[in-house]
Amino acid sequence: MKVILIVLISLVSLAGIAQVLISKSLKKTEVQAYEVLKDFGSFEIRKYQPTLYSYVVMESDSYKSNSSRGFRKLAGYIFGGNEQNQSIAMTSPVTMTMDDSVTMKFKIPEGMELNEMPKPSDPSVRFEQSSEKIVAAIRFGGWSSDDSIEKYKSKLRALLDENKIKHKESFSYLGYNPPFELINRRNEIIVDVDWEE
Repeated sequence: MKVILIVLISLVSLAGIAQVLISKSLKKTEVQAYEVLKDFGSFEIRKYQPTLYSYVVMESDSYKSNSSRGFRKLAGYIFGGNEQNQSIAMTSPVTMTMDDSVTMKFKIPEGMELNEMPKPSDPSVRFEQSSEKIVAAIRFGGWSSDDSIEKYKSKLRALLDENKIKHKESFSYLGYNPPFELINRRNEIIVDVDWEE
């Protein structure tokens, strides 16, 4: 019994150390910048500058059925699945728009232009230049699921209605952590809003 306890304590300690090391290494990942225009406490109004993305579109409208598949396609591209076998740095967050279909996007690192992006080996990987946008954002922790995404979409919608802020109906999910990061997980739901600065 004592040996089992020692082994369990050792495993938990190793897992804790591994998570600390993972968190430190992920701090080097480029995170999409934004400006907070107003903090309501339970949600924020943010401004995002124009951004270049790689993206894939998938037919189903569920997070569960698309998150791994979309991630594999985009990660394949940035980890060398392109005509130049060029690696491109991972960025955060991963964006998923969920309407009748799902679009998953990776932000292209700062300093890279559309005309210098290597051609993807997978033709379903495409590129998009977004314009400046103002969004409302609500944050939640833990592991994402279709249920948690729906819950926070509804919560954000109610908060916007309560504050008389007009919004579009196209919500997006932002995931900031890789699957192997077990603690301090950050997820967000955002939606474009009409906002006068």
